[in-house]
Amino acid sequence: MPSTALLTDHYELTMLQATLADGTADRRCVFEVFGRRLGGGRRFGVVAGTGRVLDALADFRFGEDEIAFLRRQGVVDDATCDWLADYRFTGDIWGYPEGELWFPGSPVLRVDASFGEGVILETLILSILNHDSAIASAAARMTIAAGDRPCIEMGTRRTHEESAVAAARAAYIAGFAATSNLEAGRRHGIPTAGTAAHAFTLVHDSERDAFASQVRALGEGTTLLVDTYDITQGVATAVEVGGRALGAVRLDSGDLADVAQATRAQLDAAGNTDTRITVTSDLDEYAIAALAAAPVDGYGVGTSLVTGSGVPTSGFVYKLVSREGADGRLVGVAKKSKDKASVGGRKTALRRLTSRGVAEAEVIGIDVKPRDDGDDRELMVPLVESGERVSTSTLRDARERLQASLRELPAAAKRLSKGDPAIPTIYED
Repeated sequence: MPSTALLTDHYELTMLQATLADGTADRRCVFEVFGRRLGGGRRFGVVAGTGRVLDALADFRFGEDEIAFLRRQGVVDDATCDWLADYRFTGDIWGYPEGELWFPGSPVLRVDASFGEGVILETLILSILNHDSAIASAAARMTIAAGDRPCIEMGTRRTHEESAVAAARAAYIAGFAATSNLEAGRRHGIPTAGTAAHAFTLVHDSERDAFASQVRALGEGTTLLVDTYDITQGVATAVEVGGRALGAVRLDSGDLADVAQATRAQLDAAGNTDTRITVTSDLDEYAIAALAAAPVDGYGVGTSLVTGSGVPTSGFVYKLVSREGADGRLVGVAKKSKDKASVGGRKTALRRLTSRGVAEAEVIGIDVKPRDDGDDRELMVPLVESGERVSTSTLRDARERLQASLRELPAAAKRLSKGDPAIPTIYED
């Protein structure tokens, strides 16, 4: 795999150079990833991207090409280049597993390492977690709004090509059934789906010719796109060509609720009671919720998904919260800036639950393990120990974990309207 070492900011390495020179690069430190607030007035966030962080960490190596670039550009001095050439992460990483929920202050990821080893990981870790968690958080709201109806991710053409693969992965964690992105299918084992666009209809001499070609190629169970011209006529032609075994029709324009009602009536009148209706067209969680009473069987979601539905980043930061003191012990350190203050000390976390298993609070221990009253659930798991990856969590695990975590939330947490976090964050020391 290509090196991920230069997917970072210039100042990560200049800080390293200075601390190597003054001797503080070897100080034991604790860095933590957390968000100060939930974007967009949302009531919970979803952790995604942890697995990709661990993959990227394995490829965080400064090879000959990377070192040559740093020397040529004069980014850092020769001593720092020599140190980087031998770089291997040897510390520990704990964090919330993928599919877990997060709230303001949640220690989503904790890096225990020397300052030098930990500081240069900041940008790589944040770029992955901020993107993937934003997508998963939006996708979770969409799947909640969709209920039992499946959602398909189809936003590849609306974002960067690699972001599209990551977005498909995050959406799958959040409960999406499939993706249109073939690379996401190959790389991550996500089911893929897709049939035809309007161009397919337009290249044929008639809509009937296009539908007949598609049915011959893909079988009667295919999905026909019926709104290239007139929807009513398109549905009639689809039924004539596909027969009662026609799998589905797709609607991509108009007032989807009204059009779906009319299409359902037309299909049922023709005897196509088993033919499903899939809708697309710039859907987000609000549009999906508005279609709850419509006779819709599935949703295709693109632009809103891959842009986080208006919240394109999770707002995570990566802060030094503890460092080795003169006596060799860790001492908490914190940023005091107005509106950007952090809480010092090494954190652990649990979710406080009632005796009925309903979440009450995010409890964060500062340099202590939070008190478990007997019904609570620990949140952080080991991901890397002494530089070696120990996490074996799969995407299926993450999907199941998210559903279990959502079931713990109070009912109001799943509302789409803006509000406070579903549960408060409590610190214990």
